[in-house]
Amino acid sequence: MASLVDRHTGFVAALRGAGLPVSISEGLDAVRALAVIDLIDREALRAAYAATVVKRPAHRQTFDTLFDLWFPAALGDGVAQGSAARRPDEPDDSPPVPPPLDPEVAERRRELFDLLLTGDDPGLAQFVRAAVGRYGRSPGQRSWFSSGVLNAMSAQTLMAGLLNAVLAGQERGGMAERVARQTFRERIQRFESMVATEVRRRIAEDTDVERAARLAVRPPLEQLDFNRATRADLTALRREVYPLARRLATRLARKHRLARRGRLDFRRTVRASLSTGGVPLTTHHRPRRPHKPELVILCDASDSVASFAHFTLLLTFALREQFTKVRAFAFIDATDEITRFFAPGVDVVDAMTTLAREADLVWITGRSNYGHAIKVFDDKYRDAITPKTSLLILGDARSNYGELSLETLRRLVDQARHAYWLNPEPRRSWDTGDSAATAYGNIVPMYECRNLTQLVEFIEDIA
Repeated sequence: MASLVDRHTGFVAALRGAGLPVSISEGLDAVRALAVIDLIDREALRAAYAATVVKRPAHRQTFDTLFDLWFPAALGDGVAQGSAARRPDEPDDSPPVPPPLDPEVAERRRELFDLLLTGDDPGLAQFVRAAVGRYGRSPGQRSWFSSGVLNAMSAQTLMAGLLNAVLAGQERGGMAERVARQTFRERIQRFESMVATEVRRRIAEDTDVERAARLAVRPPLEQLDFNRATRADLTALRREVYPLARRLATRLARKHRLARRGRLDFRRTVRASLSTGGVPLTTHHRPRRPHKPELVILCDASDSVASFAHFTLLLTFALREQFTKVRAFAFIDATDEITRFFAPGVDVVDAMTTLAREADLVWITGRSNYGHAIKVFDDKYRDAITPKTSLLILGDARSNYGELSLETLRRLVDQARHAYWLNPEPRRSWDTGDSAATAYGNIVPMYECRNLTQLVEFIEDIA
């Protein structure tokens, strides 16, 4: 049995490994908090740790997952003696019975029905431990699975009975039913979450808690690789990208504003020189007009960076409101303007589907050809780049050993006010295989950008 010090040290290390910024001083604050709480009270222990080491609400789910592994609610079966649950190491020579025909399963489902109806969380936790012990793994298997429990209990199929139990005699389809349905949906989700937590606990106990922790948690949103983002992740990323888009627009406008003063106001300068005998010791300039830069986005839409292209659309949606004009172009081995797909209110994933179906991005092979795509852009959309334009290129710079059109790109970059390249590949992979990262990076400043943290670093760097 690990000591409390070992548990604390391992838990803090696991939090850091999962991407939560926990400093040494915050770890010490947590130790001080443990001295003033009842360590037997597990929820007080959870609250003490959360108050001292969790900085953002988005980190709370990862924290809770790791806390449940390092400070589990139970050991072993976690079921009181005399329980009807069969221990997983006990032999079961009876022939398998399909769950719908198994009397034991039917009895368990009745228990679950009563627990969901009353909202008894402590009873539900005890039920979950017994259910995982009974149905969490098949005979002969060495690991634990949620699917066996969820399939046997089939909690979603209890919804109709739960609604009938609370809405007896009431009109269906109204507010009462919607409220009840939402309540039971949340309780069923809570049950499924408890099952997943219990399965993770069993795996950690049978194998290794550090390994279970690494497998159980995903990186926090700000460190999530864009290429691994799910649809739900894209929804969360959209909320984070909008303030970053405002900061990016502000940085680009500031660089222009600090570049030079407004035009000389000759009349005011001459009038002021009369007080110094006609010598213009002080010059006066006209106020500069507020500059709201234009933006052109050139995005690689090939399969190798498809998820990154989703993020590109998110960024484009957000940047559209911060610039005078935003024009977006996508390419594979040909280039097409995709600004028309960015209608207000359009879902990003739906926009990607429409783009893939309607945009003219394929020339011959349908494989990345940066050189030909740049030539097509220069031939068809050269007028998009002006001295007011900020050019943002997004792609992995892998051209399948094809032409690069470096001089054409150099001419486009020289026409733009600013030009930057965001590459979703790790820097260590640049210039490997067919990557032309350095060749393009010599023309356009190239930044590694695989997550929100690196996007923030890019925005700060261009100040």
